[in-house]
Amino acid sequence: MINISKAALAEIRRLQARRHNPEAILRLGVQRGGCAGLYYTIDFDKKLANSSDRVFDCDGISVTVDADSLQYITGLTLDYSEDLMGGGFRFHNPNALESCGCGNSFRVST
Repeated sequence: MINISKAALAEIRRLQARRHNPEAILRLGVQRGGCAGLYYTIDFDKKLANSSDRVFDCDGISVTVDADSLQYITGLTLDYSEDLMGGGFRFHNPNALESCGCGNSFRVST
């Protein structure tokens, strides 16, 4: 399960409208690298990459996660906030043992 806060939903919808594609699928993923070993990826996609992608409906937003990434981000809450340093998506991941200062890189148990 992936959760998206109301603030993140509003920002995703704003970005979809700006791209003139309200049907765009939000793709969340994980790649190896970053300060702590793994880092989050987020982008829009036109379609599912393959049949093993897991699709979640979050208040009308289609969110897809590839099978390899799902093990690292099950239970994740995607949030969005703006502060004096700027705005951005924030990842609240119950699977992360630690995160780097930027909040985009994390470590899980091996």
